[in-house]
Amino acid sequence: MSRLQDQVAIVTGGASGIGEGTVRKYAAEGARVVIADLQEARGQQLAEELGPQTSFLKTDVADEAQVASAVDLAMSRWGRLDVIFNNAGFGGVSGPIEDLDMAGFDTTMAVLLRGVFLGAKHAARVMKPAGRGVILNTASIAGLQAGYGPLTYSAAKAAVAHFSRCLAVELAPFGIRVNAICPGLVLTHIFTTPFGLQGEAAEAALPRIDAAFANWPPMGRSGLPADIANAALWLASDEASYVTGQAIVVDGGITAGAQSTEMGERLASSFGIDPAMLRAQRGQ
Repeated sequence: MSRLQDQVAIVTGGASGIGEGTVRKYAAEGARVVIADLQEARGQQLAEELGPQTSFLKTDVADEAQVASAVDLAMSRWGRLDVIFNNAGFGGVSGPIEDLDMAGFDTTMAVLLRGVFLGAKHAARVMKPAGRGVILNTASIAGLQAGYGPLTYSAAKAAVAHFSRCLAVELAPFGIRVNAICPGLVLTHIFTTPFGLQGEAAEAALPRIDAAFANWPPMGRSGLPADIANAALWLASDEASYVTGQAIVVDGGITAGAQSTEMGERLASSFGIDPAMLRAQRGQ
């Protein structure tokens, strides 16, 4: 039997990147999946491709009513909710702290932290009566160690990791497991969006980013959405029935043995930016 046979899942940010990879993995393992995302065209296309076991709902995860609607859709269509993967996100604002404005800070926290909170809140309201459920949240290695991401992004992801631990303790008596996944460098558009690239231009940039980071992780390659989706599948399945309150790192060994200062410099180089400019900004 497939590992998620007849279970129902919601994946936020499910129309692309890690979310899309997880939607495909869950569906292949027998789950019925709500694809919750702002990218309407991509989300609809994915749902049409995967068939009636999936449903797309345009969802802004920072809007409580829209998140509640995603949970209600799962319940009205399939009568249950077994898994929610709070994955929607973006790279946040970046730059020296004195140059950051509150609007950018608030947007970063709204998507990366408030979105996780709302997804967990509304999943819990239907999982508690059922006495079962799995809540997964996308954190990041940037939330565990300094130097792997912009300031506000890293702070939000650190909050997600600790939120997941605290919520795991609260919900364990109700049969609900809560874990965070902490990806390392994964080839998605989170790296191209800050450079203003979209569509074909963004797709064309991914091989350059991959080449720039090829020898940085000890495993010798960049991560793929499927690498994170595999972890999300395991954590959602009964194979992980005794795993809760954890921040699972999936990074090819980066946090075990790679220099964090190299990340920004390699990314800059892939876009033709002199790494010396970054070192100058850090006062090095």
